[in-house]
Amino acid sequence: MAADAAEEIRGTAHGTAPVPLSVLDLVTVGAGRTATDALRTSVDIARLGEARGFHRYWVAEHHSMPGVASSSPAVILAHLAAHTDRIRLGSGGVMLPNHAPLVIAEQFGTLEAMAPGRVDLGLGRAPGTDGATAAALRRTDRLNEGADDFPQQLAELIRFLDDDFPDGHPYRRIHAVPGPVQATSPGGVQSAHRPPVWLLGSSGFSARLAGTLGLPFAFAHHFSAQNTVPALDLYRESFRPSAVLDAPYALIGVSALATDDEKEARRQVLAAALNMVRLRTGRPGLVPTPEEAEAYDFSPMEEEFVASWNSNVIHGTPDEVRSGLDDLQKRTGADELMLTANAHGGDVRLRSYELIADAYGLPTPA
Repeated sequence: MAADAAEEIRGTAHGTAPVPLSVLDLVTVGAGRTATDALRTSVDIARLGEARGFHRYWVAEHHSMPGVASSSPAVILAHLAAHTDRIRLGSGGVMLPNHAPLVIAEQFGTLEAMAPGRVDLGLGRAPGTDGATAAALRRTDRLNEGADDFPQQLAELIRFLDDDFPDGHPYRRIHAVPGPVQATSPGGVQSAHRPPVWLLGSSGFSARLAGTLGLPFAFAHHFSAQNTVPALDLYRESFRPSAVLDAPYALIGVSALATDDEKEARRQVLAAALNMVRLRTGRPGLVPTPEEAEAYDFSPMEEEFVASWNSNVIHGTPDEVRSGLDDLQKRTGADELMLTANAHGGDVRLRSYELIADAYGLPTPA
């Protein structure tokens, strides 16, 4: 079983890519576009990723953000499962303190039944939103308690996924269905397989926990670049072999946008940066157009933020993006690069993944 789990976790690099390449989709909604448009783009990117040899496709849980239509990862993943055949699908991630562990086990057991052997369950401990929204989600204002209880919530979730609460436990007779219990029921033919669990993080907490538990780790380099190397070092130092992995495996999320010319790349990332300016100053909205961003009067403080933010976005021509990704992988030692393309238009995002695939000589459809 350990070999099977490790095989699902570790991808294969294609073409000249130094490591496997994957996709992180925030299902961004641009000004003048709808959530329906964004979700159609997600299907197009997932199909492209599958055809071109990207290893996995993850969606991230966010709430109360008009420009991000990924509040329900499990629903989106079910939709993507119906439109793909091979690419791995998963959450990057589900914010576990927002949910009862049993609910997540049921949702991802259902996804596993829909797309056997290609579902990942990535988990985070942040709310994926502001404090007021988190309180509404959790029906409590004791938010720190949820984060502090993350290891206990994780252990409970894994017990539900494996259906192995010990005798005497109050949940011993509770089963996540679909799940392994169906294989042990009279006449049961249900697969006992369950999605591999990943821990996500932007600091050292989940890095250490993932290492201690011998789980794969995903780091949010795309918004916490200064912590990437320390967190990966901590993960590797803390790693203990498990039934899942015999050696560490870490991917990093990377903002990367390739366009046919460098000037257009700068226009697109400026619009994405303006969206972040508004989000960080309590004015979340739809992703602005490049024209709106070019006309916007940035304050000196906002200009400083944009420069800092875009310094961690690998953007430009396909060759420039490939070079930047290669350098980042060498510097961090990441085992996998998960690319997120943030732009106003879905066509720009789709084209970016196509250009990056071409730059690395990834497989082309027959």
